[in-house]
Amino acid sequence: MKKFLLSSIIVIIGITFVGRLSYLQIFRFSPDQVLEDPAIKAIYDYPERGYIYDRNGELLVANQPAYDVMVIPREVQPLDTLEFCGLLGIDKATFKEKLSKARVYSPRLPSVLIHQLSKEDYARLQEKMRKYEGFYIQKRSLRYYNTQSGANVLGYISEVNEHDLSRNPYYVQGELTGRTGIEKEYEELLRGRKGVKYIQKDRFNRDIGPYKEGSLDTLPQAGKEIHVTLHKELQEYGEKLMNGKRGGIVAIEPASGEILALISGPTYDPALLVGRERSENYSKLHYDTISKPTWDRAILAEPSPGSPFKTLNALVALQEGVIQPETTFRCFNGFYVGRTLRGCHCGGGIRDLNSGIYKSCNAYFAGTFRKIYEKYRTTDEAMDVWEKHMKSFGLGDYLGYDLPTGRKGRIPSKEYYDKVYGDNRWSSSYIISNSIGQGEVAATPIQLANMTAAIANRGFYYTPHVLKKVAGEDIDLPRFTTPKYTTIDRQHFEPVVQGMAEVYKKGTARWLQIPGIEVAGKTGTVENYTRIDGVRTQLTDHSIFVAFAPVDKPQIALAVYIEHGYYGARYAGHIASLLIEKYLKGEISRKDLEKRMLEKTLEHEYAKPYSGEEFKINEYVW
Repeated sequence: MKKFLLSSIIVIIGITFVGRLSYLQIFRFSPDQVLEDPAIKAIYDYPERGYIYDRNGELLVANQPAYDVMVIPREVQPLDTLEFCGLLGIDKATFKEKLSKARVYSPRLPSVLIHQLSKEDYARLQEKMRKYEGFYIQKRSLRYYNTQSGANVLGYISEVNEHDLSRNPYYVQGELTGRTGIEKEYEELLRGRKGVKYIQKDRFNRDIGPYKEGSLDTLPQAGKEIHVTLHKELQEYGEKLMNGKRGGIVAIEPASGEILALISGPTYDPALLVGRERSENYSKLHYDTISKPTWDRAILAEPSPGSPFKTLNALVALQEGVIQPETTFRCFNGFYVGRTLRGCHCGGGIRDLNSGIYKSCNAYFAGTFRKIYEKYRTTDEAMDVWEKHMKSFGLGDYLGYDLPTGRKGRIPSKEYYDKVYGDNRWSSSYIISNSIGQGEVAATPIQLANMTAAIANRGFYYTPHVLKKVAGEDIDLPRFTTPKYTTIDRQHFEPVVQGMAEVYKKGTARWLQIPGIEVAGKTGTVENYTRIDGVRTQLTDHSIFVAFAPVDKPQIALAVYIEHGYYGARYAGHIASLLIEKYLKGEISRKDLEKRMLEKTLEHEYAKPYSGEEFKINEYVW
């Protein structure tokens, strides 16, 4: 019996091994296993990367051919190194270093030896490559830009690094991937799918034909073309207006959340990051720590929002029932906190909601802010309510847009102030600067534009996004097509919108009127402090402006932020009015204003000594 049992076990184990080996070889023999076989060589066929078009079908990004010299280290035979290096245009030390690096990566898989040969170099080399065993030329596609604008949002592609290779098995060394912007966010759509041919080798390492008669070979699949929401002409025009200025501009279509323009200044020509000079050009841009052209101010800068934030405090006060549109406050050319007078530039007098907005009265909004907090039994309870309202406009958190970077901004909480002052040891007077968009609140330009779109829509917004179509088909993603409602009832928006319309008619932006277009807007002049040699020093104010138009049927909502741009209507307001007219009319009627904004720069302001934005104190705004 024992003998029979032992024999049975041996037979069962044998059958299991045979069955498993047969299954692996016949039914589960995958391409990944093929690559592990040293007698099989894989040759990749790279597809064209998908084209990128703007919302109107204007070409933004296409492709141009490029050629890489590849090496399979274990197939390299003795060669005339000096002659080969001469053909490649490199020295012997560089050749040895690159070959060594390729050998470390994999002795049997191809690696890039020389990137992106010119057409002339390719033509000259192609005839002689047969002399050099283990080397061959691989054709690839590099990006070609049909615009000099949009570098911050379009992004760029570059060679995969060790982190990319360890994270994603799709790539092999020398391949390209989207690194920033749209190129990164929609990499899988744009890159397509590379094809592969498997070549069988004999024991002398000679090619003897397709492996398994080509049954495992695959054809490349071209990347998908995508249409983005950007308006090419508006993007280009906005970047021209930012000549010599630092800041960010974001324009949104309120009815859809589609981003019409996303501008960061200063910027750069996206073509600089294509070709063999890419690394050198990128280093120059990246290490420019003064103007920071690779730092996208449109989605990364977090200035205090300034007076545009007053509109939200008005909406919260109306929703909470602590004011009516006709409620008034007296302005003493400022407002008192204890015995200290905080300044205001509205001229003083009695202010209601409408005049408080169009004259941008600090005293009116300080009084409104206090009333919100006085409604509740404790400051903590009031702070929770206020924070919830503000965050419903997309502030203080990531908006969920389809770009691979961004900042949260800041809507402070009771926990934030408890850490500063102690639990139950502070009141609304401690944080009164929040009433006028300074203090501890901070918002990115894209958040300000989105907030403005929510006001334009009278209480809701769509998540801002840049993807419009894929392969000619409109997208229908719930994250972009589902409206997000604020905590403010619709009826409270109309008096605030009317106040913003009065800003253009008789308020702080009355000289920015656009013929034939009714605009609602709000100026913001943000005080700007820093530390220089340990001394608190006031710098030139930041200029901020938000607006939407037309008032009744908004087609565009935008925010403009100009560093050191003086008062809100000066640079930000002028630029905003030009962009609105350009988008809605297609041409500019105010040629003198356009000429000034295209030519005037703020380089004299940026040349002043200051230590940067790392320690900025904002107090009040008008």
